[in-house]
Amino acid sequence: VCQPVGSSMNANAGPDGADGPAGPDDDGKAKLKRKCVDYHTPSVLHLSRRTFVPSNRPLLSKMDAPAIHPHSAYIRFMGLPVENAGSGSSTGISSTGYGAAPGPSEVYTTQVCHVTRAKNSSPVMCLSWTPGGRRLLTGNQDGEFTLWDGTHFTFELILSAHTSSFRSMVWSHNNNYLLTGDGGGNIKYWSPSIAPVESLDAHGGNPVHALSFAPSDTKFVSCGDDSTVRVWDFERRTEERVLEGHGWDVKTVAWHPRSSVIASGSKDNLAKLWDPRTGDCLCTLYGHKNTVTKVAWNDNGNWLLTASRDQMIKLYDIRAMRELATLKGHNKEVTSLAWHPLHESCFASGGMDGTLLFWEVGPKGSEEPAARVPFAHDMAIWDMKWHPAGHLLATGSNDRQTKFWARSRPGSSGGADRDPDDDEEGERECLTDEMELGNHVGIVIGRRGATIISMQRATGTKMHVDQVRRVLEIEGTRRQIETVKRRVGALLDRVSNDSEQRQRDAMGGGPGGFGH
Repeated sequence: VCQPVGSSMNANAGPDGADGPAGPDDDGKAKLKRKCVDYHTPSVLHLSRRTFVPSNRPLLSKMDAPAIHPHSAYIRFMGLPVENAGSGSSTGISSTGYGAAPGPSEVYTTQVCHVTRAKNSSPVMCLSWTPGGRRLLTGNQDGEFTLWDGTHFTFELILSAHTSSFRSMVWSHNNNYLLTGDGGGNIKYWSPSIAPVESLDAHGGNPVHALSFAPSDTKFVSCGDDSTVRVWDFERRTEERVLEGHGWDVKTVAWHPRSSVIASGSKDNLAKLWDPRTGDCLCTLYGHKNTVTKVAWNDNGNWLLTASRDQMIKLYDIRAMRELATLKGHNKEVTSLAWHPLHESCFASGGMDGTLLFWEVGPKGSEEPAARVPFAHDMAIWDMKWHPAGHLLATGSNDRQTKFWARSRPGSSGGADRDPDDDEEGERECLTDEMELGNHVGIVIGRRGATIISMQRATGTKMHVDQVRRVLEIEGTRRQIETVKRRVGALLDRVSNDSEQRQRDAMGGGPGGFGH
C-alpha cells in the first residue's frame, strides 16, 4: 500500500497510514521498522488527473477538486504540491488544468519525519538535493560530504571533500556539475557522481560564503571575507571580474534566475545589485541595521528576499525598486532562506535559535508567519533546501543534525506552534525565567551537554546555563517553563539525596544505611 506525501510510515504500514505490527520474518527475528515518505501514490493521482480532467476549462475543473477535510480518511486525496501550485500563483490558474482550493497552505512542512546524524558528526554547514531529489547531500564543518537517501532517509556515503569547513554548495541549472566552497578559499567542481573534476583557489584564502550560477551556466559568482564579489568563467576556470563596493565581509550572493543581475549582502548592513558585464553597482538597499546574512531571488524574477541579523526579512520588488514588506517573526538572527520551488508566494526561513518559520507573501499574504515550528533545531539552522517536488524540506543545523520535514496529515498540526488546549490568552506567549542551580551546574549540563540538550528536546524549550551566576535560563511558554522547573527540581533532589546517602555511608564505615 502506498502512503501519500507528507506522512511518516514504515514498510509495514496499513492502508490507513498507521504503523502495522512488525511481525517476525522466516528466521523468527522481528522485522526492522523504518519510516519513509512515499510520494508514488500522489504522483499517480497527479498523472491520472492530468490525463482525464479537461485542461481547456481550468477554472471549472477547480470545482471538481476534492476538498481536504481535517480527517485521516482524506490522506488519499492529498496530491503533489505541483497540482495546487497554480492556485497559489498570481494567475490562480493551474497549468495542469486541475487545481485544488487550499493552495500554498498545503506545503507548510511542519512535521518532522526523520532526524539524521552521522557517526562522529560535526555541524552541518550546507546541503543540497541531488538532481531529481533521490538523495540529499550535506557538507559539514570537517569538510566531509554525507549522502542520505531521500525516501527512506538511510545513510549511504561519507566522503572527505575539503581540508577545511564547508561553506556553500550549488548545482548548475543543467544539473551536470556541483560547485562547493570551503573556509580556506577553495572552490571545487564535482560531477553528478560526486567525483572531483577541478579545483581552484579564490578570494585570497578567505572563506567562500556563497556560490551561484548564471542562467546559462557559463558563469558563476562567489563571495568571501575579502569584501569582494567575483565573477568566474566556468569552462576556463578563470576569474573574469571583481565587483568591489562593500565595506566589509560579503556573506551571501545570488544570481538572478533569468537576467544579468547579481544580488549580494554584506557585514556592512547593505545589500547591493550588480551588473556582472560591466562590474557597476546598480543599486544599494539600505533596509537593514545589521549584517545581511542571506539574499534569495524568487523564480518569478521580480522579488528579492534579504535576511539579516537584525531579526528581520525584507521583500523587495526590483521592477519598482521598492520594499514590499518587512517580515518580523524571528527572535534571533535569520540564518537561512528558501523559496518554495512551486508556490511563488511561499518560502521558509530559519533562525539562530533553531526556529523554523513558513511565510506567505504577495497580494494574499501577510507580514506574520503562516506557520511556526519554534524549536525545530537546538541551535542555528545554517541551510535549508526544498525537495524539487515541493513535498519535503531538509534543514541542516549547528546541532549536528539534518532533519527532513514533511506535510502534516489532515487534521493534525504536526510540529506547528498550535496547541488546542492552550485557550487562555497569553498561553502561547514566549517567556523567560531563571532557576538557581547552586553547586549542581555540571549535573544539569551533563556530559558534553547531553542532559540539557535532551531536556530541551523533551520539553520544547530553549535552555542556557550561566556558569558565572550558577542559574539556568529558560525560554518557552508558561506551561513549558513549569515542566522544566519540575524536571530539574526532581533531578537536583535526586542528586542531593544520593550525596547525603553517600555521606552517611562514609560516616558509618560502610554501606550500612541501606541494609539495616
